[in-house]
Amino acid sequence: MEWQERTVMITGAAGHLGQALAADLRARGARLALLGHDVASLRRAYVEAPDLLLLAADLRDAAQVGAATSEAIARFGRIHALCHIAGGFRMGDAVHETAPATWDFLMDVNARSLVNVARAVVPHLIEHGGGRIVTVGATAALQGAARMGAYSASKSALMRLSESMAAELKAHGINVNCVLPSIIDTPENRAAMPDGDPTRWVAPQALADVIAFLCSDAARAIHGATIPVRGLA
Repeated sequence: MEWQERTVMITGAAGHLGQALAADLRARGARLALLGHDVASLRRAYVEAPDLLLLAADLRDAAQVGAATSEAIARFGRIHALCHIAGGFRMGDAVHETAPATWDFLMDVNARSLVNVARAVVPHLIEHGGGRIVTVGATAALQGAARMGAYSASKSALMRLSESMAAELKAHGINVNCVLPSIIDTPENRAAMPDGDPTRWVAPQALADVIAFLCSDAARAIHGATIPVRGLA
């Protein structure tokens, strides 16, 4: 009954993790505002229904994020939790060889996107007395590694932003926490790493279980945690 009449906003909803989390929360009775870069990708993953709202927004654009958030509030009346899953990955360049476009892309999709989403959603959560925010960092951001500097820096920025938000917002009844997956078992990762062992990676559903817990009342005393979800890696 906890999830009845509660609305969760999920960014990156068209991806494998987004779909796993949406299915989990919907099965619990939550209403979902699902954000993706374009509506076509969302419609390939979901069938529109009264409890599902499909919203296109470029998370790097604050105006688009604000408009999508307003539409979600108009439809459901309230947002209770935000799951910020959207992000990007690139590697291969040494730090001194990193192109400005690569740096800007990763900082935009992994850090600026959180700032834009927070700007749109946090005032609403404060006005209504609280809520939950869960972000997705990366275990790769815990320590720099060769040819992953820009990615690690961008995810580390997201993690520090999440911790700062937790400190700023806990007095308003808003819990902010971050999960740190290792390699997520997706078809794309299997194709990119054919010699890897997917049985040791994190299944999207397993990661979705942790995120759903952090959105629940059971996690009401957890603030500012960065939780590794590594599978067997």
